[in-house]
Amino acid sequence: MDKDLLFKYNTPGPRYTSYPTVPYWQKTPPTEQKWKELAKEAFSVSNEKEGISVYIHLPFCESLCTYCGCNTRITVNHKVEETYVNAVLKEWALYFSIFGETKPVIREIHLGGGTPTFFSPENLTKLIEGLLQNTTVHAQAQFSFEAHPGNTTDAHVQALYNVGFRRISIGVQDFNPLVLAAINRHQTYEQVSHLTKKAREIGYTSVNFDIVYGLPFQKVCTMMETIMRVIPLHPDRIAFYSYAHVPWIKPGQRRYTEQDLPDPDKKMAIYETGRNALEISGYHDIGMDHFSLETDELYKAQQRGQLHRNFMGYTDTHTRLLIGLGASSISDSWTGYVQNEKSVEAYYAQIEAGRLPVFKGHELTKNDLILRKHILRIMTQFSTTWEQEDEVCDDLYKAIGRLSELQFDELVKIEPYQLHVTEKGKAFVRNVCMAFDAKLWEEQPLTSIFSQTV
Repeated sequence: MDKDLLFKYNTPGPRYTSYPTVPYWQKTPPTEQKWKELAKEAFSVSNEKEGISVYIHLPFCESLCTYCGCNTRITVNHKVEETYVNAVLKEWALYFSIFGETKPVIREIHLGGGTPTFFSPENLTKLIEGLLQNTTVHAQAQFSFEAHPGNTTDAHVQALYNVGFRRISIGVQDFNPLVLAAINRHQTYEQVSHLTKKAREIGYTSVNFDIVYGLPFQKVCTMMETIMRVIPLHPDRIAFYSYAHVPWIKPGQRRYTEQDLPDPDKKMAIYETGRNALEISGYHDIGMDHFSLETDELYKAQQRGQLHRNFMGYTDTHTRLLIGLGASSISDSWTGYVQNEKSVEAYYAQIEAGRLPVFKGHELTKNDLILRKHILRIMTQFSTTWEQEDEVCDDLYKAIGRLSELQFDELVKIEPYQLHVTEKGKAFVRNVCMAFDAKLWEEQPLTSIFSQTV
């Protein structure tokens, strides 16, 4: 890949799990009542045909991984498990009053964190069985969870399999001991290998590995060692994404300094080394930071034009309604977003008061919906087309104008009423999407709020 292009386009930018992105949501969010109306409308459209998706945020961790940008609560007190599970099930019950007499059809469940496997197998079983009561599980449902190899036991894997989970995402990050020590990540290659093999032995059909580049003390040679240990384990898909250094937001990152991080030259070389090794090993670039084998459903969905992206990342399923449960979770009705209270205490207080625990959100305008459609297509299919209905959106044509430099550099190809990201441009898909981000262009951030695009 052209090194000059990497430097030219390596600027801060959103990851586009939503449009508008969270920093640009309305200052006055939709009321709880308005969100209920948006959720009910989406449910009536989505449930019978597609089903609905559910994301559950489980924020607890026994120790802080210092690189982490997620909303977490650090504790070794496992008594918190039962209280939290009960609160999430109470929140789910509040949504049943919105759904009315119609049973929800569950198409997708994802457990994220935090560390979902902080919770005991028994409490995870209680959570999922409680959530599935009075629902119908879609015939093609996909249930997945994030697993820390340092604390995910065989019992966890078996218990979640028993309640319908067939996908596991393992947080590898890196195998180098110096890097793992710097980020306070306690795990071994042997644990990753065992967890991968055990999941497949039990019957899981998809294994994902997360690998992070740009971490403290990483080098090209150490990344190559990590990739070479990953490949024989043959994960079906790999998320290979950039570390975002934001110590002013995440104080845990102050455990190391900028001097411990690979400089821009080295970080680019680490990225290129990892990307090339994955592609040589048969992994296809299916979207931003994500690679999969041809046998994996993500790859097949992209080939069919059915790949989707939401707050859970890339998925081969698409539902109009995504319900986020738990502290800090985000829900999406396609026409609106809301986020739950971030602190566990504030979340509990709202649940005990019988209210949906939302505290911020955004109702999409007609322009927002048009731009969201195009950004989603670019993120999932590396192309988009626009029709007559889009001609009312001046921001669309402003976006085309902003792409002139990327077109000159052969990163995109623009034809009448259509745009295609070239093979060379795939690494810069976030930059392409930024051209369509009217909110970003209207109000440039005064501080660093996004990670680098490459």
